[in-house]
Amino acid sequence: MKYAFAPPQIVTLPAMSCNPFPVRRIFCVGRNYPEHAREMGADPERELPFFFMKPTDAILPNNSVLPYPPGTENLQPEVELVVAMQLGGRQIPIEIANDYIFGYAVGLDMTLRDVQKTAREKGLPWDMAKGFDHSAPCSAITPEFYTGVIAQGKIELKVNGEVRQSADVSGMIWKIPETISYLSTLVEICPGDLIFTGTPAGTGPVIKGDVIEATVAGLEPLIITIGS
Repeated sequence: MKYAFAPPQIVTLPAMSCNPFPVRRIFCVGRNYPEHAREMGADPERELPFFFMKPTDAILPNNSVLPYPPGTENLQPEVELVVAMQLGGRQIPIEIANDYIFGYAVGLDMTLRDVQKTAREKGLPWDMAKGFDHSAPCSAITPEFYTGVIAQGKIELKVNGEVRQSADVSGMIWKIPETISYLSTLVEICPGDLIFTGTPAGTGPVIKGDVIEATVAGLEPLIITIGS
């Protein structure tokens, strides 16, 4: 088939002992840890989860330099456990949702906090605060047959070696099978989808030259440097 111009290459992530994982879509769960919900001025009670999306080409590979984005003075990293889907469907029952998972990775939901705040105060969408270029750094995927189902384990973010965020994955308000099941009532989940499952409390700004290390127990660490 001929196109008006060359189509973009498929975005992939490396996967341990497997062929590269083709990324289809990126869904992100908002305010899924109680203390982070509080620091964002929200009620941490167990309301229905909400989602936002990032462009697939916002993926930034591990050990990369993230250029400091224009239009902000408050760039903030948020460490997240990422779930990579190998099966899809609608109305996925909670009881079998883990069977749809290919594996797990460590991700950063990079956020332009000042842009987000201004948009929220005006009642406007804040897509540009979350979906800018390189806003989704992600480590290689570790297949589930290596890790088993991840329902607990330390999740942590360091900036220049100092701990910024530290919690346990078990602290999620909406657990991973619940998140998959609920999301599948809103859209048809497809193989290749990534789900960023939310961040703990402790987010704060980074500046040019900072080195960010994001970890989840049992997974490859994600290391990103903020460039100029």
